[in-house]
Amino acid sequence: MSSETRAAPMYCPYCGEEDLRPNAESHGAWECHACARVFTVKFTGLLSSVVDR
Repeated sequence: MSSETRAAPMYCPYCGEEDLRPNAESHGAWECHACARVFTVKFTGLLSSVVDR
């Protein structure tokens, strides 16, 4: 995936509705038109491998 394409969230993390649109004011932010919240989704990284204990 290139840095200019982004995966769209499937639902709002606050209310669960699917009426989402990209926010024009913030890059990577999404607007939920059901609950009027604006949120971002950020990929932080991968978990390191888990060692058996």
